[in-house]
Order: sequence, then structure tokens, then C-alpha cells
Amino acid sequence: MTHAHSHLGPGEDLDHGRRGLAIALAVVVGLLGVVLAVAVWILWPAADEVAKAPNPYGTQGVSIVSATVTDVRAVDCGGGAVGPDGLPAVQGDCGELLLRTADGESATVTVQPAVFRTGVEVGDAVDLVRVQPEGTDEATYEFLDFDRGMPLVWLALACALVIVLVARWRGLLAIAGVIGTIGAIVVFVLPALLAGENPLVVAVVGSSAIMLVVLYLVHGISIRTTAALFGTLSGVAITAVLGWLTTGWTHLTGISSEDDQILMAVAGQISLSGVVTASMVIAGLGVLNDVTVTQASAVWELRAAQPGASRRSTFVSAMRIGRDHIASSVYTLVFAYAGTAMTVLLLITAYDRSLLEIAGTEQVGAEIARTLVGLIGLVLAVPITTAIAAALAPGPSEEPPARHADAVTAGPEPQAV
Repeated sequence: MTHAHSHLGPGEDLDHGRRGLAIALAVVVGLLGVVLAVAVWILWPAADEVAKAPNPYGTQGVSIVSATVTDVRAVDCGGGAVGPDGLPAVQGDCGELLLRTADGESATVTVQPAVFRTGVEVGDAVDLVRVQPEGTDEATYEFLDFDRGMPLVWLALACALVIVLVARWRGLLAIAGVIGTIGAIVVFVLPALLAGENPLVVAVVGSSAIMLVVLYLVHGISIRTTAALFGTLSGVAITAVLGWLTTGWTHLTGISSEDDQILMAVAGQISLSGVVTASMVIAGLGVLNDVTVTQASAVWELRAAQPGASRRSTFVSAMRIGRDHIASSVYTLVFAYAGTAMTVLLLITAYDRSLLEIAGTEQVGAEIARTLVGLIGLVLAVPITTAIAAALAPGPSEEPPARHADAVTAGPEPQAV
């Protein structure tokens, strides 16, 4: 008996033969792309509009050099339990490091107990601040930080290799999407914010443009991907509105550390409270994209498995999957925050202050608000995406076309295993 087989999996060929809908959606997405391109062009800052600050390590006679630790000694630095500012100070010995710079010079620096206690060993690569005022023959050195450049490069390469080996071409496209996303943030979003453009508008335009490109790049051009795109943009809009309302309601100023005050001094035109709102939109974009793509795919797979099911039945079935995804995404975001803010959480626990009092501070309150706003936008995006996907997927009256054969062989019918 002659039989055929196909590389297409369940749900992957349901868009064949729906040319009219595909063209209509292509027109809508094309118009959206034009609008976003114009918005990016309007918001794109000129080079002289972007706030700049002098590099503190780029002045005359000051530079950063790489060095290798050749010897480590413990020395008494006479530190007490309380620092000169009245805050608790780390007690213990300081570390005296003997180093050889990349230029072959010898250097000796002293590191504070907090750094020395983490462990400094012979052979460690570090960065030093080299100071040699004009007219002097000798240079002085100060410890800046450990040199983590190469370890991070190797870690990134290992991560990319694992992704490509497991996900293959889809993983390679995902890496390309990540690179493009980082590039868009560095080239457009950050300069636009430093130029004083409206942070919320920049975040919405930048996030929407990134998703428009990345979704089709990684997941391919299809009606299913378009459904995920519409769901993602709905989530971005909801998060933007909620973020704007929450920032004003909770009086988040964006000033929680010395770095924030320096940024305000360097770029006085920036609205730091607006930056907080913008961060709410961008922070949850990855998880939001995850749930919308999953829901769109779930709808398509359910339609392939149950061609006669009604749109309502498909929506209900896909929402069962969505509820599980919502549950896992909720604690995913909470764990992500707990991991990144572990030092702050430990300090909060050590202080003799109530949890509610600490939660109301600018530093912690902004993170709580960012997480909650992102969660609301994510949760609401699930039914919206599912409804859009159920509406765009083939209905029960649309007979899916036969699968396209890529090979035909003669022989007996294979037995089921």
C-alpha cells in the first residue's frame, strides 16, 4: 500500500488555504509596523540631546589597567565596628595584594575587609585604577574590581551552545532575538530616556517594536504568531496603563540610592518616576511573551487534535492550560525578584524593622509594585491571547487541508507500535 509522511507536526498546517485572512492580518501588522517605525523615528534622539557625563576614569593621567595577583598578605587596617559615617563596618584584616600589570609593571594595593573576606588568591585577574599625574614619574594604583570579562564570555558561549544543541535552529533564532533585543535597548531605549523623552512612550514603542520583530524571527510568520503578537501587545498596553497609575498612586520617585541621585544630576531632564513606570513595562516582557506564545500554540494544537470542536470549546480547553501557566509564572516572577534582591532582603531581615515598614520604602516598594503590575498584565494577557487565537484559528466548519507529503514509498502498511 502506498503511504506518505510529513515533517509537519499537529497544528502546523492549519493555516494553509486561509489566504484571505493571512492577507488581512499582514495588512494590519504592516500598518502597525509603519506606525512603530514612525514613532521610533520621532523619538530617536540626536547625539547632542543624549545626556553625557565625563568618564571618571578617563581624565588626564587616570586609566584602568588589568593585572594579575602574585601575592596576598593580611594586614591590620585598624577598622572598628562602626565606620566614620556611623554605619556598621566590616571588621577584620585588610588585604595587601602584590600584582603584575598587563604592561609588566609591579603594583601594590590594599583592599578592604569586605573584599578580602570573599577570598583573593594568587593568579586572580583584577582591574586597577592607575593614577599618574602629569609631570610625575611614578604611578599609584587602587583596586577597582575583579576582572570577570573572560569568565562571563565563556559562560555566555556555553549557554549559547546548550541552547543550540537542544533547540537547534529555533534556539539559534532565539539567540539572535536576544541580541537584537539588547541592541534595541542600548541603541534606542536608553538614549531616548537620557534625552528626556517620555519614558512610558519610549518603553511602549520600544517593547512593541522589539516584539514585532522578535516574535516573527523566532517563531516564524504565521497566523498563530500573529495571534501571539496581538496578545503580547495587549499585555504591554495593560501593563503600561497600570504602571502609570501605580507609580502616581504609590508616589514612587525613582530615587532610592546614591546612583539615582547621580543620574538626576547628570541628566536633569529625565523623569525618574517615569523611568520606574517604563521599567514595569520592560521587566515583564519576557514572561509575557512566554505565556502569549504558549497560549497561541495551545489553541492551534487543540484545533488540530479536535477539528470538530467549537471555538468556545477550544477556548475553554486552552484556558485550562493557561491557568496552569499563570500559576507557574506567578511564583517564577516572585522567585526571580527574591534571587536578584537577596542582599537587600537579608539586610531587611537583619534590621529591627517591621516587614510592612520595609516594604513601604522606595527601594523595596518599587520592586513590589513592578512585580505586581507585571503579574496583573501577564494574567490578563492569557485570556485575551486565548480569545484572539481561538478567533483566528480555523473554525469547526473549516476542514483542515490534507498534509503535504514529502515522500511516497510503496510497501505494506506499517504496523502500529
